Order: sequence, then C-alpha cells, then structure tokens
Amino acid sequence: MRRCYLVCYDIRDAKRLRRVHKVMKGFGEPWQYSVFFCVLRDIDRVRMENSLRDKMNTKEDLALLVDLGADEEEARETVRVLGPALPAMEKGTLVV
Repeated sequence: MRRCYLVCYDIRDAKRLRRVHKVMKGFGEPWQYSVFFCVLRDIDRVRMENSLRDKMNTKEDLALLVDLGADEEEARETVRVLGPALPAMEKGTLVV
C-alpha cells in the first residue's frame, strides 16, 4: 500500500543540497526547491530515507517526513497554497 508524504529539508552545504535535491527528484515531485510530495510504498520510503542519510550530514542538516495518509487525492486537497499554484501533477512518476 502506498502512502503520501511531504518531505522538507534544510541542508547547510551547497554541495550536499544539490545531492539531496537530486535524490528527492527520484522519489517525488518538487513543490518548492526543498519541499517534495511523494507517494511511496513502505520499501520506497525506507530507500528514500537511507538515500537521504547517505547524502546528508545528520549533525548539521535536517529533513522532515510528514505522513499525509494513504489517499493521494485527499492528501493533495489538504494543502492550502498562498501565491502561485503548485505545479500540475505529473503522471507516471518513476521511483528509483
């Protein structure tokens, strides 16, 4: 079963920031530069967490994973946007 996650991060080093952003593009869709919406199976969430740990310095950097539930449509509807709309949902996102 897939669950929806909002992943946000604060990376203190530019090189690590680029690496983390590249990792996250493989797991979800960017809503802002360091905010991603991901729909993941449990194993993919674990893979994402491990990939993030590999690219981050956990003594300096921070990543937040917020579980939004199993219903993707409902999870998207819970988001309120002030300003320009979020990017349109991409169909067929590939998880690596």
